[in-house]
Amino acid sequence: MQSNEIRSRFLKFFEERGHKIVPSSSLLPENDPSVLFTTAGMQQFKPYYTAPQNAQKDFDSKNTTSSQKCVRTSDIDEVGDKTHLSFFEMLGNFSFGGYGKKEAITFAYDFITKELGLTISYVTYYEGAGFIPADEKSKKIWEEIGVKDVRKDGSDVFWGPTGDSGPCGPTTEIYCKNASGEDVEIWNIVFNEYFCDGSREKFDKGEANLTKLETFGVDTGMGFERLLMTENKKDSIYETDLFEQVMSLIKEKAKNYNEKSARVVADHLRSALFMVSDNSIPGNKGSGYITRRLIRRAVVKASGLGLSDDVFGGILDKFVEKYKDIYPKVNNDIVRQEIKKEISKFKESLEQGIKEFNKDTDPFILATTYGFPIELTEELANEKGLKINREDFDKKMVEHQKLSKTASVGMFKGGLLNDNEKTIKLHTAHHLLLAGLQATINQNIKQKGSNINEERLRIDFLCDHKLTDEEKKKIEDWVNDKIKAKLNVVHKEMSLVDAQKIGAQMEFGAKYKDNVSVYFIEDDKGNQISKEFCAGPHVKNTSELASVFDPDGNPKGNFKIIKEEAVASGVRRIKAVLL
Repeated sequence: MQSNEIRSRFLKFFEERGHKIVPSSSLLPENDPSVLFTTAGMQQFKPYYTAPQNAQKDFDSKNTTSSQKCVRTSDIDEVGDKTHLSFFEMLGNFSFGGYGKKEAITFAYDFITKELGLTISYVTYYEGAGFIPADEKSKKIWEEIGVKDVRKDGSDVFWGPTGDSGPCGPTTEIYCKNASGEDVEIWNIVFNEYFCDGSREKFDKGEANLTKLETFGVDTGMGFERLLMTENKKDSIYETDLFEQVMSLIKEKAKNYNEKSARVVADHLRSALFMVSDNSIPGNKGSGYITRRLIRRAVVKASGLGLSDDVFGGILDKFVEKYKDIYPKVNNDIVRQEIKKEISKFKESLEQGIKEFNKDTDPFILATTYGFPIELTEELANEKGLKINREDFDKKMVEHQKLSKTASVGMFKGGLLNDNEKTIKLHTAHHLLLAGLQATINQNIKQKGSNINEERLRIDFLCDHKLTDEEKKKIEDWVNDKIKAKLNVVHKEMSLVDAQKIGAQMEFGAKYKDNVSVYFIEDDKGNQISKEFCAGPHVKNTSELASVFDPDGNPKGNFKIIKEEAVASGVRRIKAVLL
């Protein structure tokens, strides 16, 4: 059975059982700024586990199903083995109070054994820990269905949360045999019974609080490529029709063929194709850094294989042909051009960089002069049995970044802040936007979260209705008027008590120290239109936000709202730019 048929049969199977088919969300998560990429099918549905009534309103159903694009790089060293990938699709079915454990397990059993005709080797269930009991109910359901091998397991079968907080709960995993007779986990069914106020790392350390969710949720994830490998009785993911043509091309063109290196090239270029198509453009920070790292890692591996430059285009073309009908955004010449541009940029310095590496050149020089990410240098060193002094490298990079003024200087309000000029301007525009919302829509509007990069700003705020076009125009006009007014941006340090007394705006739900930093936007007479808790940095005057001026040198307003949408019940989101 080919990939397109299996994907289609999965979605149809759940649609026939009362699930709404929902398209994959972007690889850059819209409602979870604490992570760089979408790593699981449930991320776009995360808000519905705490507000299940909105699922019925948004999807006309309490149950959904999807094939979600995902990126995970935590296991990047394992990419190239039989089962690990950096980009993959995750098939899933989700329920927000629509059904429970018995239905979820029965659906999975029926799809695997009846729809696909596969045999389940064994399943797992959670053994329990602390106040969380063992999942004996799942064990009993599996046994009643007829699965004989039901195994108790520990923390690996308690899933979540994604990001810095969210729903989580015990899971039950399903294993089937691949062509070599090895047991491979293909499906994980999560029972979201709890909300974790903290990250998974904190949860594992016992530093996060769990509270019982009011509504029982189901969140399942099945690695599409692993399922395809198992159903096709293949020994490796790279032997499926998703990779078959690309792997043949690499093998044909390689002068020094190595199976694992060939797989890494195929995986990383496929990942880059999807990442760039979702606007994760190669760069030096955030998601763009991961995209750049994967492309450059692919180039290094391709060099070792002896592949000529023209092979890269052929690989990308074959992946586009495979996916264009399912994910049309990959079929865009601009996407391929961005990847080829990054490859070309790195190829110029690659050969000399490898020569320098072989001369035991300082990793700091390799990074700053030859564009070698430290991770690549560490990989090359590991292959030679060498050890890189990472502490020394990090120290030098910090000093370099201070001097060049291009580095990250901290985190603010959920977004990565660097001293890039565009980001600083958008930071100030963000303050104006919050003040504008309060001035034109409702003075009681509170900020719930934000994210800013050099392309756009984003604010989440408490609001009870969708903004009309007229309201959005009022906000834009208000902000643009303040840009034209050439208002001063003033920074003051003060006690938390004093800042609260003067009514400085703070992020809803955030915690602050006893002494805080506050930014004011005011006219020459000291009349304030914005005062907000913030670590900065900002422009000195709102006129700096303008990119166009009239003949007399006066700034023209250039603030524009590009999107307004719901994030959760009572929470709206605005994305805006400076044109």
